[in-house]
Amino acid sequence: MKLGRLLILFAFFGLALGLAAQSIPTVNLSLTAPNSPRQLVTTLNVVLVLTLLILAPSLILVMTSFTRLIIVFSFLRTALGTQQSPPTQILVSLALALTFFIMEPVARQSYNAAIKPYMDNKISYDTAFERGIEPFKKFMLKNTREKDLALFFRIRNLPNPESEANVPLSVLIPAFMISELKTAFQIGFLLYLPFLVIDMVVSSILMAMGMMMLPPVMISLPFKILVFILVDGFNLLIGNLVASFH
Repeated sequence: MKLGRLLILFAFFGLALGLAAQSIPTVNLSLTAPNSPRQLVTTLNVVLVLTLLILAPSLILVMTSFTRLIIVFSFLRTALGTQQSPPTQILVSLALALTFFIMEPVARQSYNAAIKPYMDNKISYDTAFERGIEPFKKFMLKNTREKDLALFFRIRNLPNPESEANVPLSVLIPAFMISELKTAFQIGFLLYLPFLVIDMVVSSILMAMGMMMLPPVMISLPFKILVFILVDGFNLLIGNLVASFH
């Protein structure tokens, strides 16, 4: 139920930012020229809504916790050496479910501050956009390294911002992405170490026994799975992953 409500929330978010009129306009698929400026604005709003719906999956990737989660899960599968188990669809679904869990407070703040008052016709479109994007900007800024943020300011030759509110999205989004990539690779490295030790021990034992033709992966795989189960790996990994987001 929470996932369903959150999906509806993201849909309302796109509609609220795309529609300037209080009611949904009638969509006319004809190629006639607009008869008034208001009709042109309404048509452009519909185009904006459709564009937002198309870009919604990409926005989930670049503005949420999804990137870090899916990369860490991929490292886990590679470290275990289980090839296609768990399947990619399961890992993506788990990353999406955790993304909705982590981002739900942020989406709720955006809804209460922007979408709800805009639908009640209490604030303007510009105010709704500024208030709606603010919780997401705070989330990204908390999880972005200053070094990565400064990189894109130097590339653009922009002065240092006086406050967080002055950081543009065009700079914040790529800085957030590379920060997430670095964090995910750091977690993946630490995740690899215990499984690498198991592989080295098994390889040494097989060499000492003269079993040179037997692939070490075939022997180490059951031990890696056993160790992961004994330490309750998914509980431990997911708990620390969720806690890693500020």
